[in-house]
Parts: sequence; structure tokens; C-alpha cells
Amino acid sequence: MNAPSLNLIARRIIQARPSQVFHAWTSPEALKVWWGPAGVDCPAAEVNLVEGGEYRIANQLPEGNLLWITGTFEEIVPNEKLVYTWLSSDHQKMPERVSVYFKPVTEGTEVIVVHERIMDKRTVEQHKAGWEGCLEGLVQFYSGPLRRNPS
Repeated sequence: MNAPSLNLIARRIIQARPSQVFHAWTSPEALKVWWGPAGVDCPAAEVNLVEGGEYRIANQLPEGNLLWITGTFEEIVPNEKLVYTWLSSDHQKMPERVSVYFKPVTEGTEVIVVHERIMDKRTVEQHKAGWEGCLEGLVQFYSGPLRRNPS
């Protein structure tokens, strides 16, 4: 019998074309600038953007701890959709799944993040805050002052 799982959806309008936003999501250098909620830096990112390829994103937490998020790309539709597994180095044992959609809209791109297979409500709330912060960082990447400088 499978354990129950929870999901969340986060969305934002980004003032950039889908191709630009897709690039920011898949470029290690861009990720180092915008990834993470306020107070969390991204000192390292690696992306092998092929189906079956892996990614690693480092989150430098405010207290100094380094949390790695890793996974494998399951589906890539350039400028439209990414689907990948998600494992965090803090305690997670079973991979979650993230689907990111890049929808063209009049204002630019609507980014829709669907995070699935989350095992408890506490983790849902942590992910929700994390995604809201990440999406705000992406908004700032294209339309406002950046919170941090690339390494």
C-alpha cells in the first residue's frame, strides 16, 4: 500500500518571454542569482539538461548550513515544461516530483509549479514558502533589483 502524498501549486507572472524564463530555470549561472527565498543563497548549481540528466542546487541557509536539492529530469519540453524528481539532503528518503510550466501570457510568462508526492503537511508548508520565495526571486531577476550577486 502506498503512503499518502500531498501536492502544492505555486504560480507567478514573470515579465519575460517563456524562452528567457526557461533559460533562467535551467542555467546554473542564472540559478545562482535568483534561486531561493530571501535569506537563502545559491552558491552552486549544476544542470545536465537532458531527459535522464541530473541537477544539483545548493541552498545556503541563513544559519550557514548547506542543503542540496538533487534530482533527475524526466521530461523536457523547451520553453514550455520541465518535469523532474526532487530530493533534499536534509532528511528526505523518497523522491518528490516537480512539474514547471511556462505559459505565454500578455504580461510575459506565467510560471506554474506543481510539486507532488510530498509526505506531510509541515513539508508542504516549507515547500510553499520556498517556492513563493523562489518565484519572487525570479520576478526580481527580470523586473527589479536583484537580492544577490552571482558568484
